[in-house]
Amino acid sequence: MEVQKIRKEVEKALANGDGILRLEPAWVARDFLPPGRRLGLPEDRYDMGERGYICERWLASVTRADNRIGPPDEGLSYLALDSKERITLPEAITAISSAIMGEEYTRTHVGLGRLAKIFDYNARLPFHLHQRQKDADRVGRHSKDEAYYFPPGVDMGSHPETFFGVHPYIAEEKRYDLLLPYLINWDSDMILKHSRAYAQVADEGFYLQSGMLHAPGTALTIELQEDSDVFAMMQALNAGRIISKELLWKDVNPEDREQYGERYILDLIDWEENGNPYFYEDHHLSPQLIESSRQPGGGEFWIFYNTLKFSGKKLVVRPGSSYLSFDRGVYNILVWEGKGTYGDFEIEGGNPGMDELLVTNDRAKKGVLVENTGSQDLLIIKFFGPDINQDVPMIKRRVSG
Repeated sequence: MEVQKIRKEVEKALANGDGILRLEPAWVARDFLPPGRRLGLPEDRYDMGERGYICERWLASVTRADNRIGPPDEGLSYLALDSKERITLPEAITAISSAIMGEEYTRTHVGLGRLAKIFDYNARLPFHLHQRQKDADRVGRHSKDEAYYFPPGVDMGSHPETFFGVHPYIAEEKRYDLLLPYLINWDSDMILKHSRAYAQVADEGFYLQSGMLHAPGTALTIELQEDSDVFAMMQALNAGRIISKELLWKDVNPEDREQYGERYILDLIDWEENGNPYFYEDHHLSPQLIESSRQPGGGEFWIFYNTLKFSGKKLVVRPGSSYLSFDRGVYNILVWEGKGTYGDFEIEGGNPGMDELLVTNDRAKKGVLVENTGSQDLLIIKFFGPDINQDVPMIKRRVSG
């Protein structure tokens, strides 16, 4: 579709929605693990044949899923338009960025700059890392700092614990080569014995910077991260089968792979942070009440914080109540529980197609009236990109770095 036509369609949708856009759900398949089947799809919708299974839903996404097999638009969000035209969110932002992101933000930032998602697996994810920017630069990609929130009211699965980092002595004594045989042999999951596991607790989460080893557990997880899909898988055996070793090399230059072999992967690891003896204290997230957000009808809590690269809140509106929501810039929402209205839009948690909106910069600052028309709390997750919330809380670290 021509840019001029896209601009016209998006302007019409923004006018009709008073600065708010409804988005279609973006389902993403993965082929290395079975699905947890908690995304609200009919049972026959999870199996995608050679593409694997629907295991993730990406939210207000401008990022394409970097899968081995899949359609070219996998991972991209589409606008839900009355005209039934098919316009992706990145197309809309390209055509009319200042109307969505604000003129000032558009001058200093490219796109929304973050990726929000729900991931839902029946087994623990393999031990892996995301490249730091200096390493992602070598393959023309972006780093991937990320944070997790484990929403309440959902079965946690069979392994609700996540492995993070390595035992502190490995970093302190620089015994990095302990991990090397597992990468060379590529035949087991015993690399995990060099890591530590932490419980996944409902309504809590973790913040994780790039270069950190981790193997997320089976709790349904809402994730907010930098706008990237880089990784290096480092665990061969998972959920009873051997993962393709090509996933170890997915974002590594062929020249580096040939010259250094598996030892190159060890250089991708932030050893100091992986060996942090106070990992939990320095990375654990729990909801932080925003005192200034208190209203008779509800309030907001920080749930994604400790970085300016992205941030997120949960909004709770009590039954039969309303809440006037003001924010500093463009954001998207996921309605997790309850039903009501968000501006002029009807919303309902657990109902894909009625649970996802994008609120433009001007409308966010103008304010949105949120009403709870149901009999339970209305729980809404808000996702923000880089630098929008400068007052986001920072964890007071016990270890310098």
